Order: sequence, then C-alpha cells, then structure tokens
Amino acid sequence: MDALTRNIWTYVVLVLALVLLQYKFWFGQGNWRQVEQLRAQVQAQQAENRELLRRNKALAAEVKDLKSGVDAVEERARNEMGMIKSGETFYRVVDPEKKLDAPPPPDAPKP
Repeated sequence: MDALTRNIWTYVVLVLALVLLQYKFWFGQGNWRQVEQLRAQVQAQQAENRELLRRNKALAAEVKDLKSGVDAVEERARNEMGMIKSGETFYRVVDPEKKLDAPPPPDAPKP
C-alpha cells in the first residue's frame, strides 16, 4: 500500500504541474491570444512599412529628378502653377457636356 500511495502522489504532482503549465499557456501573461494579436499587429506594421518605403522611393526619385534637370521643374511649374513660356499661347479646351461651376456674383447673399 505504501508503494501505491507513493505512485498516486507522483501522478497527482505530475497532473498538477501539467495543469499549471496549461493555465499559463491559455490564461497567463503572453498567452496564445496575445501572441496571435501581436502577430497580426506585426503583419499590419510590415504592410504599412512596405507602403511607406514605396512612397519614400518615389519621393527620392522625384527629388533626384528635380535636382538633376530642368524638365521636371518646368513640368511642375506648368502643371501646378499654370506657368507658360514667353511666346507661348495657352489654350483651354472645355468639354461642352460638362457644366462648369461659376463663382457666385459678389453681391449674392451668403447661405
């Protein structure tokens, strides 16, 4: 009977140790849910980093282009500032189907 009691206590201790380890895995700090949440956060951050890297490369290429040539500066001045070279004539082609929003007359009541 003494050997049987010793074996039972050994099994009880082993089962308790297993239960404590499982408790930490499922409910303790750093449990499986937190690990999955952190993995998802890492994936989202990596996707954002890839997008920012792509954007930085595009901006670096634009800066290099602006520093190296006048063509990029000229294109930017034409598109963003509406500048034209001396001796050029500017023509605006308006789609007759598209209704233009005209500014209200200065004496019109404000809404």
